[in-house]
Amino acid sequence: MPKIVDHEQRRTQIAEAVWAIVAFRGFEAVTLRSVAAEAGVSMGTVQHYFTNKEEMIYFACTQFVEQASSDAESLMEQSNDPNAPRTIIRAIIQQPMPLNEEQRIGSAVWLAFVSRAAVDDQLGEFIREAWNGLHRVVSAQLRTAQEAGQVPATIDTAIEAASLIALVDGFASHLLVGQHTAEMAIKAVDDRLEQLFTD
Repeated sequence: MPKIVDHEQRRTQIAEAVWAIVAFRGFEAVTLRSVAAEAGVSMGTVQHYFTNKEEMIYFACTQFVEQASSDAESLMEQSNDPNAPRTIIRAIIQQPMPLNEEQRIGSAVWLAFVSRAAVDDQLGEFIREAWNGLHRVVSAQLRTAQEAGQVPATIDTAIEAASLIALVDGFASHLLVGQHTAEMAIKAVDDRLEQLFTD
């Protein structure tokens, strides 16, 4: 019987190999050959799914964002108070910060993608849309909080959402290089939420 190959699983396996190389060796080390070795597959297998390095990197980024989105949904579902906007916002915006070893690796990979997006138009467009999606979610939660009287009606939810996202993005890079502690970053987020949520 011929071996049945799960093509989506194989592509995900290759994407995860890209993440591992980027996290520990940087984009310079990403080649079709190095990814094949990291994934434990043949060079021909990688070439079957991706014709060049750029296509492979773009796919790895899209998979990374999809995984992060799935993780965010899980965080909200696991919350003790899933209907509270403050709880949901806190769970979502803390997710990208490197507060443990697994998140450190994820943050390193994400920041590498963001840096590359500055000179890669296709990647830049995708990452902007990913950020736009995050902004829409946080803005919507703030509007829900306004309607419930938890947040002042006078605040601009779009600006506040952008500010919260920028706050955690800034802390991510500082935490990666050891500039601040995880405890300080969490306190900064909680203090900002305390200022926003009056009830």
